[in-house]
Amino acid sequence: MVFPSVMALPLLIVLAAGLYYIYNEVMQYMSKSLVRNKVVVITDAVSGVGNECAHLFHKGGARLILCGDNWDKLESLYDSLINEADPSETFAPKLVILDFSDMESMEDVTTEMVDSYGCVDVLICNSSMKLKAPVQSISLELDRNIMDINYFGPTTLTKGGVACFQQKDRCVLSLHQSDAASKHAVQAFFDCLRAEVEEYGITVSTISHTFIDSTVPSSPEKHLAHGVRPSVLADEIMRTVNRKRKEVVLSHPIPRVAVHLRSLLPSFLFAVLGAGVKDSVLAEQME
Repeated sequence: MVFPSVMALPLLIVLAAGLYYIYNEVMQYMSKSLVRNKVVVITDAVSGVGNECAHLFHKGGARLILCGDNWDKLESLYDSLINEADPSETFAPKLVILDFSDMESMEDVTTEMVDSYGCVDVLICNSSMKLKAPVQSISLELDRNIMDINYFGPTTLTKGGVACFQQKDRCVLSLHQSDAASKHAVQAFFDCLRAEVEEYGITVSTISHTFIDSTVPSSPEKHLAHGVRPSVLADEIMRTVNRKRKEVVLSHPIPRVAVHLRSLLPSFLFAVLGAGVKDSVLAEQME
């Protein structure tokens, strides 16, 4: 029996899809096994991304230290994790109140985190404050608050734990990126830190992504055209931790093109961005 050549391409596509699925399943299983017993700190565990990370790392057997500025939400997340997992294969998470707008508390928070298990293996800095407003309407006080939450808080916490990371020779820092000035500053800080601590075997990773689309798929709310689902970002954080990748860009093709245009054709990119801002302002005025 002669095999029809017209069937070759569809079969190859099916075979490739099957192999890709198996590869992803194997990598996901390996990722979970690699974080077992690791001490993982999530700086904003009550956010959408932090919640997804907490569930993913908890199922993988990590020893979690969950941080946030709302104790009731932390307790609710704690109950959810405890109820859904096998207690013989997981660790009960530690809860720590963390408010990056209160810089005076950073030293105590760092001490509490380290004292929980005596070390920290993975620090996930996903706390951030987003703001959408005309520049002339933003006060100096608000600017400082944003810098505290998005820059000074994460960097102070990191510097407080560097000694602990050096003792363990294992650390991954995962950043929740946005386009704000404070995030550009924190990106530069961790780029410099990466070079400084590499000799100690410490890995510094940054994950740059587009907007977080936390809307429910079946809800009537407007979805972000190029948004990243919290579960997708959490999976990428897990992979980045285990593969020790230094820099990750997580986005759809159009934002990825923009990253390259920023270097190759900056004038064109700024023109497109400027037109987009004008369109969004007009759209808001018409609503």
